Amino acid sequence: MPYTKTMHIAIDARIINTSTGRYVERLVHYLQQIDTTNTYTILVPSKDLVFVTLRNPNFTLLAADFDNYSFEEQTKFKRFLDNLAPDLVHFCMPQQPILYKGGHVTTIHDLTLLQTYNSDKNWLIFHAKQLVGRFVFKRVAQSSKFILTPTQHVKNDLQKFVAIPDEKIVVTYEAADTAPGALQEYSHPFKQFLLYVGQQSDYKNIKRLCDAHQQLLQTHPDLGLILVGRKNASVQKHQRYVENMKYKNILFTGFVEDSQRDWLFTHTAAYIFPSLMEGFGLPGLEAMAYGAPVVSSSATCLPEVYGEAAHYFDPRDTYDMVRAINEVLVDDDLKNKLINNGHTQLGKYSWHRMATQTHDVYMKALRK
Repeated sequence: MPYTKTMHIAIDARIINTSTGRYVERLVHYLQQIDTTNTYTILVPSKDLVFVTLRNPNFTLLAADFDNYSFEEQTKFKRFLDNLAPDLVHFCMPQQPILYKGGHVTTIHDLTLLQTYNSDKNWLIFHAKQLVGRFVFKRVAQSSKFILTPTQHVKNDLQKFVAIPDEKIVVTYEAADTAPGALQEYSHPFKQFLLYVGQQSDYKNIKRLCDAHQQLLQTHPDLGLILVGRKNASVQKHQRYVENMKYKNILFTGFVEDSQRDWLFTHTAAYIFPSLMEGFGLPGLEAMAYGAPVVSSSATCLPEVYGEAAHYFDPRDTYDMVRAINEVLVDDDLKNKLINNGHTQLGKYSWHRMATQTHDVYMKALRK
């Protein structure tokens, strides 16, 4: 039954300026079109307030300066939420005050924290976080009224980790779209190039991609590999690897503007997604949106998300990666088929639908 009073919903958007920030930004954007009745408070760190655009008077921004996985998240953030006293909180990630008693739903994007190790992190601290993370994930799964996941794969993964009934987990697929405005050329030295965009943590499998690229130079001597992403510790580690191996034709761009990144999408010979583990794999869909043929790992959720719009390889087999990339480079019919299938695959996803499904979850949670 519909509500007869206005409800107050808080959205914990503290990850707005991370790799999953696009999900939060699109959610808030479309919720403003969907719900003009209930009151929403969007919680964002002070430094990231500029990443959220509000157009409706029933939505307000509120600074929430509490670091993820910190002691103050468990104490001060809990008091913050208790004082705010919303009818429902949507935590857009598992990290949250585990003793918070108010009604809440949680999005779990993947179980990467529990299943991987990043070698650029302190071993002891990382594994301590994993132990805490295992406890937090189980606690969150039990305390949340509903759990949202971006794919069926993540839902299944989560249910293997902790017993949760099917009806408590809702799959809300994400989407991809092209940005408005003109594209800006990104200057590079290559006649033809492969492209990867995103983080370079160990599970992203960038070393094998670099190894595969060097093998491809034997038959494609002018082929470049462009790796787009901020030059953090993970990227610097891969740069050292490339330098030590004396690899050629590999460019680490560092940060690039969105208009330049999107120009690279439109001009790449193929977008390569070598990851060993993903919760959704948004960059591959974004590449499809700009007409790039996608050559992808066959791991975890990626075949579920990309369907017949990607050419797949075993991400742990460098030779198989070389095989799949080469087949796209030399076969125009295959390349065009992937591009056409990419446009079809994109039509299966919608940010508006994701936000509508999430809003439905809010309404169900408020009735419980």
